[in-house]
Amino acid sequence: MQTPFQKTLVHLAVASACGMLAMPAHSQEAQQVQQTPPDAAAATGTDAAPPASAPTAAPTAAPAAPTAANGVSTVVVSGSRIATRGFNQPTPTTTLSTADIEKAAKPNLFDTLTELPALQGSTGRTTNTFSTSSGIQGLSSLSLRGLGTLRTLTLLDGQRVVGANVTGVTDVSQFPQLLVKRVDVVTGGASASYGSDAIGGVVNFITDKKFTGFKANVEGGMTKYSDDKNGTLQAAWGKAFMNDRLHVTASGEFTKHEGIDAPRFGQVNAGGRSWYDNPALQESTPAMQAAGAPRYKYIHNAQHIQYAKYGLITGGALRGTAFGPGGTPYPFQYGTDCVGNFCVGGDRSGSVGNGTNLAMNFKRQVAYTRISWDLDADNEIYVTGNWAQVKSVFQPNPGAAKQGNLSIRCDNAYLPASLVAPCLAGYPSGAMPVGTANAEFPADINVHPTRTQRRFVIGADGQFGLFGKNWRYDAYVEHGENTTVIHVKDITLNPRYNFAIDAVRDPASGQIVCRSAAARAAGCQPINILGDVPINMAGWNYIAPENGPMQHTDSSQDVASVNINGEVWQGWAGPVSMAFGAEYRREKYAVYGDPYGAGEAYESPYSASYPADPTLSRTGDNWFAGNYHNGKGSFNVREAYVEFNVPFLKSDTWGEANLNLADREEKYSTAGKASAWKIGATWKTPLDGIRLRAVSSKDVRAPNLSELYAAMTVTNQAVNNNQGQSIQIQQRNVGNPNLKPEVARNNSFGIILSQPSWARNFNFSVDYFDIKVDNVISSLNPQQEVDLCYAGNQQVCSSVSINGPAGTNYVLAQSFNFASLHTRGIDFETAYRLNMGDFGLPGAVTLRGLATRTIHSISDPGVPGTTPSEGAGNMTGATPKWKALVSQSWDGLLQGKLGVTLSERWIGAGVFNNEYIECRTNCPLPTAAHPTIYDNHMPGAVYIDFGATYNVSKQVTAYFKVDNLADRDPVLVPQTNLSLALNPAVYDAIGRTYRAGVRMTF
Repeated sequence: MQTPFQKTLVHLAVASACGMLAMPAHSQEAQQVQQTPPDAAAATGTDAAPPASAPTAAPTAAPAAPTAANGVSTVVVSGSRIATRGFNQPTPTTTLSTADIEKAAKPNLFDTLTELPALQGSTGRTTNTFSTSSGIQGLSSLSLRGLGTLRTLTLLDGQRVVGANVTGVTDVSQFPQLLVKRVDVVTGGASASYGSDAIGGVVNFITDKKFTGFKANVEGGMTKYSDDKNGTLQAAWGKAFMNDRLHVTASGEFTKHEGIDAPRFGQVNAGGRSWYDNPALQESTPAMQAAGAPRYKYIHNAQHIQYAKYGLITGGALRGTAFGPGGTPYPFQYGTDCVGNFCVGGDRSGSVGNGTNLAMNFKRQVAYTRISWDLDADNEIYVTGNWAQVKSVFQPNPGAAKQGNLSIRCDNAYLPASLVAPCLAGYPSGAMPVGTANAEFPADINVHPTRTQRRFVIGADGQFGLFGKNWRYDAYVEHGENTTVIHVKDITLNPRYNFAIDAVRDPASGQIVCRSAAARAAGCQPINILGDVPINMAGWNYIAPENGPMQHTDSSQDVASVNINGEVWQGWAGPVSMAFGAEYRREKYAVYGDPYGAGEAYESPYSASYPADPTLSRTGDNWFAGNYHNGKGSFNVREAYVEFNVPFLKSDTWGEANLNLADREEKYSTAGKASAWKIGATWKTPLDGIRLRAVSSKDVRAPNLSELYAAMTVTNQAVNNNQGQSIQIQQRNVGNPNLKPEVARNNSFGIILSQPSWARNFNFSVDYFDIKVDNVISSLNPQQEVDLCYAGNQQVCSSVSINGPAGTNYVLAQSFNFASLHTRGIDFETAYRLNMGDFGLPGAVTLRGLATRTIHSISDPGVPGTTPSEGAGNMTGATPKWKALVSQSWDGLLQGKLGVTLSERWIGAGVFNNEYIECRTNCPLPTAAHPTIYDNHMPGAVYIDFGATYNVSKQVTAYFKVDNLADRDPVLVPQTNLSLALNPAVYDAIGRTYRAGVRMTF
């Protein structure tokens, strides 16, 4: 008896066969397809078109394609598992060649890819520098269509790579980049061909498996401001032995960025930059809103009035008293236009917003080898090994700002004598509210993530004959491990901090001691936070011990996969091709933290590094940030797929057409069954150079280990209550083992003009895409939950506690399958090559352009009381309405030795948030879903890059590159709390950057 899975495969096969037999009567006998460069035609979906590429693309020889027995070129494209002759896939695919990558001249291939318009929302060295506990700091992961890194599948030679954290996303920095000969970016659903996670698309890195010789790349650079100095050294070697049957390839890579140090407190800019001006969104009071004022207003030179650099009394009779050198009290200089938490101007020396690194200190080391043995002329076995380590260091914020939530008693030993009597008289409770930036701390929080990958693959590939047909196969087993260790240093323990600042004078000894006897017994040493005074180092070592928060994560992946493709038979309009295969995958992880953050447990016991302290909570969450918890989990999946390419039209009158069908069935040990399918078609019309393509697919993303089993993580956030007051809370995230797969419908339609007779070197394509994702695994952000709770949503209120004492407030965030995503837009791509010899000039000019217009990017939380939000053009997110990349290259100057490239990166203008209502007077009352704002406009940006290469000899090429030539300042994106106010996912955050290097090939 057949299983439902078997029936599905049989039905698909029968349907394909029937489609072939029902060909139009005017179909002609198949003719031999002319040989076509794989990168030029198959990858881009055009006839012999130059590959769509990065801004520095230049025409290059296409990589060699596998050759069938009859000598006709076959092509394997990343949008499909089928290798076939002259097949132009329906799924749009952009390809970067070796020349494109080299002209971009980036130390990390990841930075080249993220400039492509379809890639939106990727993470990297300049993102998440403010976060201690996100787990993605320093992680170079790719995101297509703004759907997130979780919904983009990143492959190496068509194979899965072990994730760099518990979400399963890969770190491109751990790939062997020098040996990459091309990158295929599939901008459409590809789950039917590749499995889970390919909702947004696939990014496939293809290495040169038969590289012979030696090549190297040496590069160095820095910014205009003499910071973020970097160096790269890459080398690769390959050689064939034993009559070319044994082939050995090895490569090593090292890259180091020094990063950009934060200037700590105040309105000072990093490295001499002048654009930061303490921006913030000032929130009006409920009374002002009732009178018609907008809720938010963008202000510059913002002053947070809940703290000062060395302490500020924030309420009561002594409000406005600050503390200066030696602890001397003085009147705090408030700014003007004081509303809510902010004034404009005044004393901003204690501002912490600019105390975040613009870019992380970053180091990557990669070693890679591939050894293959040819069994015969058509078959090989191989083994690959990869070791990679990526280290980052960054500062998320200076000090540890306390926003008016400290309680300093009137008998505090460090309180100036002149304030004791006023304190007792003005505060019946005997305590004053105080806020401070804690600028007296001798060191700032610094985070040290280290990711180490070990990956091994054993495989075989080749071809064989069966029933008179030629079939190709590839099979492999993979084992990958990634160990992530995060150390946080110079950070405080909240309970110890509170004990240490509550200091009194011991009546017996006259010494200043901690008030709590229990804390004194546990080693408490007092500190003075009232004034610019040297900190008691014994007290500092007590509140910020040498061993700070620690997280150790072990992730592993095991894969066994086999894929077979070939021509089934000769149809009326051409050969019918088929691909099929199966895969087994198992992923697991285990994570443990230190006992102060995770709580005392078998995985996180007390030790000499973390001795027991009865004043700390045994359940953890004692750190200011970085409270990493313990957890573990695993899942496995079994899957199989089948894919057909059916030519059904070949006519001088009507042109040529192909049908592409695919189905994949999956069974997860956790999420149950899932299925994906694809149906697509291409039509080479009889109109000169016009081709049409369309595809519709069902794609899936199964919940990852983090979503299923994530240990609780705690991050510090600030939310506003219904009075507009800022409250520090802990955001507690935890996994949900009952999650089900996300399901997407992906539709696209494209028109291609490919080298018509009237413009032989011109190519243009336009593709419309529409992606709808249901059962989205998502959670609300803390402010959303707080607003919903105040609006009366009792279900959400059970996860919110913000009215307790300082240090006890929290919002619990757990993921559910209740959300949906819907994005649609248009991709444009063009290329034109002009031979300058026709004008009596040397060389050739290549013009290229890629652009994406995102029409909608709608996120629906799916929770009662919430409304969908539009993300397209929301410049606080990752999806601008327009993102474009245009380049002009002139190669072959100075007797063919010099090439120059000018490129432009364009980000269209947008808004703070599409859900904001812009108004200045007579505003409607704001709601949680639709706040009001004074000015909702956010400008776009244009960045100009320039580069050149010079062939010193046949073996040596020198090059240089200047990015952001005009040193365009980043657009500031203020928040409701003081921050760096940058969105590096959209805007350039670093400024003009210079790089130069030498490439050698022997």
